[in-house]
Amino acid sequence: MPVSISGTNGVTFPDSSLQAAAASPYVLKNRIINGAMVVDQRNAGASVTQTTAGGYCVDRWNINGSITTKFTAQQNAAAVTPPTGFTNYLGITSSSSYTLLAGDYFYLMQGIEGFNVSDLDCGTATAKTVTLSFWVRSSLTGTFGGTLRNLISGATRSYPFTYTISVANTWELKSVTVAGDTSGTWATGSGNSLTICFSMGTGSTYSGTAGAWAGSNLISATGATSVVGTNGATWYVTGVQLEVGSTATPFERRLYNAELANCQRYYETFTYSSAGFYLTNGYSGGFRYGNVFWKVEKRTTPTTTASGSGGTPSITSESTTGARITAPANGSGDNFLTAYTASAEL
Repeated sequence: MPVSISGTNGVTFPDSSLQAAAASPYVLKNRIINGAMVVDQRNAGASVTQTTAGGYCVDRWNINGSITTKFTAQQNAAAVTPPTGFTNYLGITSSSSYTLLAGDYFYLMQGIEGFNVSDLDCGTATAKTVTLSFWVRSSLTGTFGGTLRNLISGATRSYPFTYTISVANTWELKSVTVAGDTSGTWATGSGNSLTICFSMGTGSTYSGTAGAWAGSNLISATGATSVVGTNGATWYVTGVQLEVGSTATPFERRLYNAELANCQRYYETFTYSSAGFYLTNGYSGGFRYGNVFWKVEKRTTPTTTASGSGGTPSITSESTTGARITAPANGSGDNFLTAYTASAEL
């Protein structure tokens, strides 16, 4: 048979094999990190309860709310079968039946570093159109909401969007096309620039008209379904992609080690096996010290925590590449660094 080229199916070769999508013509077609929910350094698949201070579930994905403990988030919650081609998803489960007040908000979000979206030209006349696509599954049906937004002080911008879930407990592929924002001031360096929000329930104060940029902090479109409004309601997502253009293309898959390194730019954790890492670089006044180098250079100087066998270590000389760990020596004059975390989240 001859080679067949289809805009829908891709390229079919004479041996009947199919190439569904061409390789990405440039690095980082997808501006979302960990969109397939494969990396979970902090929780290793354990459930995370939403708080008012925000907190990370799977890497790069943050959950927040105006009132604490209204939902939980977990990698592969309830162990449902993911969409074809995916092995992981992020699952959110409502913890109560909550009636929204005007100022309430509950959401899942990912902030995108300015370096990774600077080419979108946001805030200029040449701002590029982007398309957000994702697989979603919910026990509820109806119209759901979210936003693309920019929270730079004095230049807040938000674009509320909607999508419809037609069948309960069934994976559906959605896409939302957003015209580039020609207004506002957008970070182009290592700071937080474009943020993607999926609403789990938002009151009128933080809801707005879908389909247009607004100069205010919005989290959802007006009238969207509230997941936290139904006790035990579920909402699952995977395959999240944000790309340039007005058409959603197949999800960009990255090697696991590459996606892990992308996540570690913002957060890494390490627990030493056996006795731990021996602090041998020096000994002074009853303290041992040593240098630790991060697996991946961080976005900015991280907040670091550490534990040791001879006492709680202190952290000095922190930088984007590493830190000095100092800890009291134990009875034999030694100390072992047993674990550390380094967070440089947006």
